Amino acid sequence: MRRLKAYVASARPRTLPLSLAGIMLGSLLAAGEGHFNGTVFAWLAVTVLALQVLANLANETGDARKGTDNEHRLGPARSLQRGELSAREIERATWVAGGVAAIAGSILTREAFGGWWNARAAAMLVAGAAAIVSAVKYTVGCGAYGYRGLGDLFVMIFFGWASVTGSYFAMTGSVSPLYLLPATAIGAFSVMVLNLNNMRDVANDAACGKRTLPVRLGPRWTRVYHLCLAGAGFLALSLFNILSPAGWRGYLFLLLLPLFLYHALFIYRREGRALDGQLRLISLATLLVALLTGPRDLF
Repeated sequence: MRRLKAYVASARPRTLPLSLAGIMLGSLLAAGEGHFNGTVFAWLAVTVLALQVLANLANETGDARKGTDNEHRLGPARSLQRGELSAREIERATWVAGGVAAIAGSILTREAFGGWWNARAAAMLVAGAAAIVSAVKYTVGCGAYGYRGLGDLFVMIFFGWASVTGSYFAMTGSVSPLYLLPATAIGAFSVMVLNLNNMRDVANDAACGKRTLPVRLGPRWTRVYHLCLAGAGFLALSLFNILSPAGWRGYLFLLLLPLFLYHALFIYRREGRALDGQLRLISLATLLVALLTGPRDLF
């Protein structure tokens, strides 16, 4: 039982709702246009959850090998760091998560496009393969992009643009550039979660050579950047509703504005471990954005 709890802890359940936000928004937007397939959505969910677990396990391995997971890190101690699981066990679990993601993604492609041997299916499979590689390379290997300050860009790509437009594409077989706007919003809010995580551990990351954006920008400009991400998300959603009007329903996301204002005040007064609770707050807010924005044409 203790070992099972350790595996669950390494999967980081609290990060999983954030990974669902993009596919929920893309699928709800498609449903509003009369396109929804419950089977496709189920396989989308399995795929993105497996990818998130894969990324979490690979991140644990990469940070442990590079010495970033140590007694000075302020985030929750990980199973490998605590000695509850061995490096070999984490590696095996990583392979399992990667295999589940690959199989689920393949089934998703077949269900969405009627097979694997057509242009749309090929595009989906290529995107899935890129997502698997990206999940692993965040902290693993000498070219780990998370150690070069590129994590934010990859979160925008895969949690925002690829997740929202990819799920919409899986439902409808097509996609409009207009949907990059809500995708950018989900991506920006998801990047805020990563930025908070990096703000919390900025001192330890700097000491270990992990050159995240907070390490590069410093405290003041990191907070300015954080607020710009929030502003970009709300601006993108507003532009989406201006260009694709849905009346008052399209602006339900503004109900979350007080929450983001509270968050903005909080991060200017706190640092370190005190930011940990804000990770959950923004993750939940991102999921709520998807739920409030997606049903704009459903009622």
